[in-house]
Amino acid sequence: MPLCNNKVADDGSSAQPLHEGKAMVDSLIKVVACYRHLASCVGGCTDNSSLRRDLRQTRERAQMLALSCRNHLTARLRDKTLPETERKETELLWVAFSSSLELLHADMCKVFTMVKHFSLAKNSAMVQTGIQGGTTEVAARALSLPDLQEAGDGSQTSSMEGQEQSQLEQEIAQVDRTLEDMELKVNVLRWTVEALGPQHADPVSTDSASLALLSIDEEAAQGFCSRSQMFAVMTLCGVAIFAVVLSVCVVFLV
Repeated sequence: MPLCNNKVADDGSSAQPLHEGKAMVDSLIKVVACYRHLASCVGGCTDNSSLRRDLRQTRERAQMLALSCRNHLTARLRDKTLPETERKETELLWVAFSSSLELLHADMCKVFTMVKHFSLAKNSAMVQTGIQGGTTEVAARALSLPDLQEAGDGSQTSSMEGQEQSQLEQEIAQVDRTLEDMELKVNVLRWTVEALGPQHADPVSTDSASLALLSIDEEAAQGFCSRSQMFAVMTLCGVAIFAVVLSVCVVFLV
């Protein structure tokens, strides 16, 4: 299901709340992560018609979510009455959304290339990766479905595979155009967006903890130095005793 370039209002106010955008972006991230997992199995020992079906359904779901996210976030970022705090949070969501869409585009290109080399219709030899189990349950969880029903008898002909490849190629081109269109509609510079929230904050270190670490390092260094000094003294004593014994032996022998 290719993305559609729906027109979004240039200004005005956005009636959709921010938490809806967060929920949509989180769902998109989960589905894109599932698609990446499925894409890594193409050409492996778990590659079959069920995997190709799961890839198609997951890709369609991701594109539907991407369309909703784009319309929602674009409307909010073009809202001139949006408060500054909400604008910053919306920009964070926009960066997460655009990054997820880029990952989806890269994985779609990967699947398109891998399917050409590992054809199910031509019974191509698959790589024995050692992975076991199916991928249907993973896709069902990502799509929030109880189960994925397999259509047909599971066989795939060359014509069906060619149609899917053609459709995938069109969807890749559409996602590519969508990414370019997003840059034109909303000019959000990623390197200017700062992460917010405790989950992105640096770990806090207290002065007492730093002093404790320094004292431990100093004690370890002092212990190493004392051991080195003892070893040097023992070595010198051994050399001196050996020299004395050697001198006595020389005197008695002469």
